[in-house]
Amino acid sequence: MGKKVVHFEIIGKDGKRLQDFYARLFDWKVDANNPMNYGQVSADDAGLDGGIATGQPGEPGRVTFYVEVDDLDGYLKKAEGLGGKTIMEPTDVPGGPRLAMFTDPEGHIVGMIKAGSMA
Repeated sequence: MGKKVVHFEIIGKDGKRLQDFYARLFDWKVDANNPMNYGQVSADDAGLDGGIATGQPGEPGRVTFYVEVDDLDGYLKKAEGLGGKTIMEPTDVPGGPRLAMFTDPEGHIVGMIKAGSMA
């Protein structure tokens, strides 16, 4: 068995805006009550531990994770309503899950996997 994903991180120009975006989109509790304003998300809310924060000056934004949802179309519409943009409509991966992708308000690419579609 390979190594398991145990953390995700979203780093961008405006950590507070990104924290608000993901909290509203996926109903996550984001706790940024710390000296670095690092928005911590627990595995209880997100399925694995992660963080959302402002990057260092000049650091490019980055994000890598997939979120399991029950309604890809519905969440794409919700993402768009919050300032995101659909970049891949729901698609069946041959031999794999059903996926969709969007960008958040800063252009980070985020994937979603249809619940129950993993083989």
